[in-house]
Parts: sequence; structure tokens; C-alpha cells
Amino acid sequence: ILNMEGRKALTWKYYAKKILYYLRQQKILNNLKAFLQQPDDYESYLEGAVYIDQYCNPLSDISLKDIQAQIDSIVELVCKTLRGINSRHPSLAFKAGESSMIMEIELQSQVLDAMNYVLYDQLKFKGNRMDYYNALNLYMHQVLIRRTGIPISMSLLYLTVARQLGVPLEPVNFPSHFLLRWCQGAEGASLDIFDYIYIDAFGKGKQLTVKECEYLIGQHVTAALYGVVNVKKVLQRMVGNLLSLGKREGIDQSYQLLRDSLDLYLAMYPDQVQLLLLQARLYFHLGIWPEKVLDILQHIQTLDPGQHGAVGYLVQHTLEHIERKKEEVGVEVKLRSHEKHRDVCYSIGLIMKHKRYGYNCVIYGWDPTCMMGHEWIRNMNVHSLPHGHHQPFYNVLVEDGSCRYAAQENLEYNVEPQEISHPDVGRYFSEFTGTHYIPNAELEIRYPEDLESVYETVQNIYSAKKEDAE
Repeated sequence: ILNMEGRKALTWKYYAKKILYYLRQQKILNNLKAFLQQPDDYESYLEGAVYIDQYCNPLSDISLKDIQAQIDSIVELVCKTLRGINSRHPSLAFKAGESSMIMEIELQSQVLDAMNYVLYDQLKFKGNRMDYYNALNLYMHQVLIRRTGIPISMSLLYLTVARQLGVPLEPVNFPSHFLLRWCQGAEGASLDIFDYIYIDAFGKGKQLTVKECEYLIGQHVTAALYGVVNVKKVLQRMVGNLLSLGKREGIDQSYQLLRDSLDLYLAMYPDQVQLLLLQARLYFHLGIWPEKVLDILQHIQTLDPGQHGAVGYLVQHTLEHIERKKEEVGVEVKLRSHEKHRDVCYSIGLIMKHKRYGYNCVIYGWDPTCMMGHEWIRNMNVHSLPHGHHQPFYNVLVEDGSCRYAAQENLEYNVEPQEISHPDVGRYFSEFTGTHYIPNAELEIRYPEDLESVYETVQNIYSAKKEDAE
């Protein structure tokens, strides 16, 4: 289905992707849970990070094998540079998959020097200061493609390369800025934080003392925060970052990143009451999976009976939602020929342009007047429009992935219609013709007279334009 001609079978593709998304996520989540059952000395930080990457991007072709192959290529470049520093360096004799460690500090230092040259000078990896709060910075396949990331993802790349070359770096869950530590003691391990140099992979591999680490974040911290952390704690921080980004999302009305990061966090820590409550509220807000909401709420009540107030409120409203769904008799049908719709100028499926903001969009619904509440009307300053809220308003899918509600006077025909790359296009339309979208059966039931109006508009607007050009 997904390989069918690009502009056709859009609804089939939309739901095929939904099914594939869900099935792949279930498999990945099971793999992650099995991975988390490994003993504490199992330190495949990269493998854990790839599971997170895969779960948040289940439709992308991401595998540990491919990511490891890209890192192996980086290791080869480092070896080439290292050979110029010390042609007899023991790391040059390592075979792929070996986990040998070199103990001499000077030899380790040579590896790190070669790494810094290759990663930051030759390959131009750098910390992403300009677009720090972007989820792509946490996905390892994107870090390798874009050659940028945030401290934790850059550190995992740096650590993986270093360990393959025999340098036993360790992850440090430092506040505000993830670091790596490099032991300077003869034994290769120490409880004294001053026996370590701390490496800032985000800052081009800069080597820091304890005091310089404090300068980095502008505050004094306790010795405990310089300690090494296990795989689960590293993944917790990565998912915590994604969770924070998911809460900030403004455009994605499906809150997909928030939903995915909640799933991941609760897979690691299934009894986090506040996150379970957030998950239940999110599903309730989106109006999806009411039976799942009730299961979550029951689990919360078992874990923390003190939450009975919030739980009771959500249980009541979820049950009401289920009852309303049972009572629904059908969808609202909107006929253009009806007297109250006489001012509606545009039709579903038309490619439009916003006069003020310039964005391209496709109409997937309309109302004869603004149906939003007073607060929305006030916040959007609708009263300042010449026709105010007493004019048709249109539901539109915008090319940036957002869904908006636009006044008729702010829209105009797009003289150069183009496909709208919105993830929900297939939910409403079955095909893109080159000038407009054709509604799927479900949308056509709601707007049965719009398709004929679209054909008339296309004939008048685009055929006339073509004739003028000739």
C-alpha cells in the first residue's frame, strides 16, 4: 500500500502508516524492556539510545547495525589519524567487536587527540547551540546525519568511539550538561572525583577539571553528581529531555512526541504516578483510547489512593465520553445549497493561500460563522477583522504540519497549487490531482455538494490561467 503511486490512495496510506507505526512500536518497546533486564554491567549505551530513536521514529529505517557501521567508519578515520601520531599504537591492532582497554594514560590521550581532530575538525561535528531544543538532537541516526546534537547524544557518540579504541570513558549525569569522565589514576578506577578529567563532547571534546565543570554550569555541585551512571539512568535522561520537548510542542496537535516519550519513560519506571496521570489526561484530552484511560486510572488508584480526587474526576468524564460515543447517531451533513451557507465561498479540497501569513493549505472543513469560543475569538483578535466572526471560517491543513481555523477574508486561491505535506492529509482526502484534493468517502458524506463546487472552481481558476498562458 505504501508503495502505491504517490498522489493516490492517500487514505489507505494514512491508515497503513498508523497500523505500521503501532505494530513497530510494540515490537521496539518489547525489545527495550528485554534490554533493560540485562545485568548492570551490560553497558551498551548505544543500543539503548537506538531503541529510543527507533521508538520515536518507527516508520524510519533505523537499525543498530547501520548506526554501528557509521560509527565504525568514524573509528577507521580516527585510526588513520592515530597512525600518524603513533604508528605502533596498540589501538591500531584492535579488531572490530573487541572490547580491549589500554591502560597507559599517554596512549589514551593520543586516542582522544585523534578523535577530537576527526570528529570536530575533519567531520565538523558540533554542539547544536542554535537549535538546542529540537528532538532531532536526541536521535542517534540524526546526530550522525546532521553531525550535531546536544551534550548527552554527543557524549554517547564520543564514548562509543573512545571505547572501541580502548579508552574507558564513563558517562556522568552532570546537571544541565551531560559529561564524560576519564580516569587519570594508575589503577584505572577511583572514588576521588579529582582523579578524573571531565570531557565535554558538546564543546569539541574539551577537557575540564572539577572546578571548570562548575564554571560550565555556573554553580557548585556535590561530589555525588560527578559519579558514573548506568545505562538505565542515561536513557532516563534522554527520555526526560524528549518528555520536556513534548510538553513544549505547539504545532503538533496530536502530541505524538509527548505520547511516545511517556510510553518510553513508563516502560522504564512503570509506577511513576504523576506521569501516569499525565498520560491519562493526555489521552482524555485527545479523546482517544478511553478504555486505556480507565486502566491507567485504576493503576494510579492502586499505587496512590491519595489521588482519588483527580482519578475520580477523570473516571467520571471518561465514562460519560464512552456513553456519548454510544449515543452518536451520525455525522453532521453540511449542504452548500442551504440558505444559512450562502456566504461560503470555498470548498473542501481546494489549495489556498493565507493572505497575511503566506502559508499554503488545503481546506478540510468549514463553518458558516466562527464556531470557536469567546476566549479563542478574543485571543486571535478576530474582532479586528472587517467581517469579524460573522463570516465563514475554514479548517485547514497547513504545509508546516499545523491545523488552523482561518477566516474567509484571509484566504485566497493558490494560483500555483501544490501538494500539502501534512501528516493528516490522508485522513480526509484520497487523491491529489495536481490542482486540488479529492475528499475520501468519509469526508464526502459530511460535505456532499462540495466536490461539484471544487470542479467548477478548478475549471474557472486553473483552466482560465492555463489558457492565458497559452
